Amino acid sequence: MRNQIEENTTIRRPFKAAAPVKEGPRANRDIRVPRVQLIDDEGVNRGNVSINDALLAAEELGLDLVEISPNAEPPVCKILDLGKLKYANQKKAAEARKNQKVIEIKEIKMRPNIDDHDYDVKMRAVRRFFDEGDKVKLTLRFRGREMAHMELGMQLLNKVREETAEIAKVEAEPRLEGRQMMMVLAPR
Repeated sequence: MRNQIEENTTIRRPFKAAAPVKEGPRANRDIRVPRVQLIDDEGVNRGNVSINDALLAAEELGLDLVEISPNAEPPVCKILDLGKLKYANQKKAAEARKNQKVIEIKEIKMRPNIDDHDYDVKMRAVRRFFDEGDKVKLTLRFRGREMAHMELGMQLLNKVREETAEIAKVEAEPRLEGRQMMMVLAPR
């Protein structure tokens, strides 16, 4: 009975995982070219040398041989501390991420027969969004009999456009989609 079960079952093996992809420049024994243009730790160009001589020079100084320009002929390699290079690159990337601003699209919803005070509150929010550097999408929703008076919605959007003319530009002209009229404004 046991032999019968063993014959009928197959053993599933997990899929072989892909080899890890190495990030950053090639260094030391990963450089697979016969000759390189060598720059030493002080920045002096030593010229075209064999890869073995370059590796020996790096080992004597206790540093790494790092490929700086792999597409050059021959590739340019520099003797430096690879750990410090990776750390500096991480710091540079973190600084770039810190300084970038993500522009969001904020939505303001109104009705065509909005009251004056409600309109003023919405416009204060629109100005605040522009001060923060965000785009604003104005959405007018029409319900029931309001659909017969689309011109009221167009007048309201034109009023918003005139009030924000000095701080914003129209990115998408007012257009009707079903029961909604939309316009997108971007800060200047």
